Amino acid sequence: VQLQASGGGLVQAGGSLRLSCAASGRTFGSMGWFRQAPGKDHEFISAMHRSGTQYGDSVEGRFTISRDNGKNTVYLRMNSLKPEDTAVYYCAVPGGIVSWGSMRSRGAYEYWGQGTLVTVSS
Repeated sequence: VQLQASGGGLVQAGGSLRLSCAASGRTFGSMGWFRQAPGKDHEFISAMHRSGTQYGDSVEGRFTISRDNGKNTVYLRMNSLKPEDTAVYYCAVPGGIVSWGSMRSRGAYEYWGQGTLVTVSS
């Protein structure tokens, strides 16, 4: 499985970006997004699971995850961006079936994309 994340860039606070994560090698059932800011641990952002979608507290209401099954691609629409959203964003796919409750944990994911940098200026 290979994951290709794209769509990052520089945006002013209050602006929007849409990240994409294209998967190849197999069709995925679930996918998650994490981010890592400089000097910080990975933070759960969002996940899409057969049971629904989840969002981290810091992005709830501002970010939206969606998918295009025909393209085997998941998107992360990010609105009302803040300087604290600055980070490298990673998409990830579990190696098999995982529970709804585990989707917020990095350990649930086996395959990771290379990351795409999002910089939000104030």
